[in-house]
Amino acid sequence: MVDVTDATFEAEVLDRSTEVPVVVDLWASWCGPCRTLGPIIERVVDATGGRVALAKVDVDANPAIAGSFQVQSIPAVYAVVDRKVVDGFIGAQPEQVVSEFVGRLAAEPSEADRLVAAAAAAGSGGGDGGASDDGDGGEALLRAALEIDRDHAGAITALAQLLISRGEADEALALLGRLPETAEVRRLQAEARLAGQHVVVTDDGLDELLAGLLERVRSDDDARQEYIDVLERLGPDDPRTAGYRKALTARLF
Repeated sequence: MVDVTDATFEAEVLDRSTEVPVVVDLWASWCGPCRTLGPIIERVVDATGGRVALAKVDVDANPAIAGSFQVQSIPAVYAVVDRKVVDGFIGAQPEQVVSEFVGRLAAEPSEADRLVAAAAAAGSGGGDGGASDDGDGGEALLRAALEIDRDHAGAITALAQLLISRGEADEALALLGRLPETAEVRRLQAEARLAGQHVVVTDDGLDELLAGLLERVRSDDDARQEYIDVLERLGPDDPRTAGYRKALTARLF
């Protein structure tokens, strides 16, 4: 489960829905039926073992999301698959109805899905929790998944992260090129390019790095791409990103 804001909606709901169905629960703290329905949805989605994701949206704090769904009353629940709303209901419902709703979304995992899950489990015992923690074992599982499903998004992103950590940027970029453009794919592509150029981004050196690049962005395509890649790596939720983007726009236009 993830609490989604107007700023994170694209990444956490739309982009995520290309990998797994996302149930969006629109609620508010003052809504009694929402407090009844919320734990039921959480329990039912959790029982899918990751085959369905849950995004919780406080409509009072995030009016843009509420407007995009044209919400008239809450609780309102929608299923998003491949960036499109495919199902939904309004009002508190009994657990059986919620289970049937989620069950329609929770397809059985494919063999490629199981291999990716095994790679993630193999890496969960240490490091940052990624497949790279298990060395060649996790990589072998991910490559086996891609033999079955060449464009499996989970396998590609996990393997790309592993390759980036080893400095193998070219293969990571080639893999990521198989996927539709999303916020996560753009972030990984940026990290791969930075790794390939041996650019190390640290909080202490960030201002100096971007200031130096900003002097060259108008006439140097590589400097402009590196500047943008650093911002993609920071992500939209970093409070510094908006200011750096404004500085780039001012310098270019």
